[in-house]
Amino acid sequence: MTYASWGARAIARAPQEACPRLVAMSGSAHRFGPRGLRRGAALTLVFGCALATAAATGSLPRDPDSGPGPGTHTRAVSSTVAPVDRDEIEDAAAAAEADGKSVKAAAEEVVSRSGDRWGAVYDEREYEEFEQALDGSYTGVGLSARRTAHGEVSVSRVQAGGPADRAGIRTGDLLRTLDGRAVGKRPVSEVVALLRGDGTGAAEGSRVELGLVREGRSWTRTLRRARLTTEAVTVRRLGAEPSSAVLIKVAAFTKGAGADVRDAVRDVPDGAGILLDLRANSGGLVAEAVVAASAFLDGGLVATYDVRGQEQALYADPGGDTDRPVVVLVDGGTMSAAELLTGALQDRGRAVTVGSPTFGKGSVQMPSELPGGSVAELTVGHYRTPAGRNVDGRGITPDLVVRERAQQRAETVLSGLGGGS
Repeated sequence: MTYASWGARAIARAPQEACPRLVAMSGSAHRFGPRGLRRGAALTLVFGCALATAAATGSLPRDPDSGPGPGTHTRAVSSTVAPVDRDEIEDAAAAAEADGKSVKAAAEEVVSRSGDRWGAVYDEREYEEFEQALDGSYTGVGLSARRTAHGEVSVSRVQAGGPADRAGIRTGDLLRTLDGRAVGKRPVSEVVALLRGDGTGAAEGSRVELGLVREGRSWTRTLRRARLTTEAVTVRRLGAEPSSAVLIKVAAFTKGAGADVRDAVRDVPDGAGILLDLRANSGGLVAEAVVAASAFLDGGLVATYDVRGQEQALYADPGGDTDRPVVVLVDGGTMSAAELLTGALQDRGRAVTVGSPTFGKGSVQMPSELPGGSVAELTVGHYRTPAGRNVDGRGITPDLVVRERAQQRAETVLSGLGGGS
């Protein structure tokens, strides 16, 4: 019996629940380029994701290139947008350099005129951040934030041992000011930039003052930014029995995350199912997503992608665990490389997907090095799932769409598949 048929049975047993077909992801996304260009490496294709800064105030790494072969940026753009002409942007950059003007500004103007929503230009400092982000490290204060239903900025997570944790900041605290400036009406992405010190030259050890409110009490804390690391993959058992299902949460596909997923799958006890939680996973290195897919597949196609009309393919390594039940939990914050993994497991009948429709980032970018060290990243194509579905602008609709108690429903489905409880 295939997992697709098991899934149909489990879903039929679960109470039906109406819900919207789309969950919007708040905030904008930073778009970062590939690793290695400053080292003189060849310009390689990158596609994967722009990590959503609305999801984390400096706590999620930005996604760079994986090195040789397919790398890391999928970005949602309209399929009607014509690719930017590389010669045009390189000519504009060269002219700006000759005139003593800003190369980055000149290149950004060309990208803006093109209508390429996710095309972007990066400076040398941003590339230095990419190098650090590959290893899951970042400079910040160790907290994540979100916009509340009342329009306020709330602390959604505090990293253990980070500056915010040591200062006594807790989940649920409201963030009102940064360095004396109100943040209430600012986009969360701008709050992210202020916390990190982006654009100000702020670095590790620099200070930032936070104005906070908790249960009606206001106070301020001055924190020093620090070099912190993220834990991309976490694992926990969902019950007390040895055969209980295991939840593998992947926060982002940073360097090594794929191997961590593979190792976690190998450690799951016999007879126990797996709940793979990709909610709020805004992507990362596609090479890592392919390694993660290999943990559940015995070879075969993971995705195809095109670069200026030429199709390429990504394949899983043989030898993955194809026996135990798997349920993938997704939502509107599941993006790019995470969508690539979701689509592969869904199309291959390897997992039942539960949750809200995913974000829909499936475009392909190619970087071009510009004079002075800047890099322009331009849309050149899209990726597709093994069944040929174009994710860009559409997302992936789960097998069971739910709005509330998604994890509880996913655990029920996994139990129905014989994956333990």
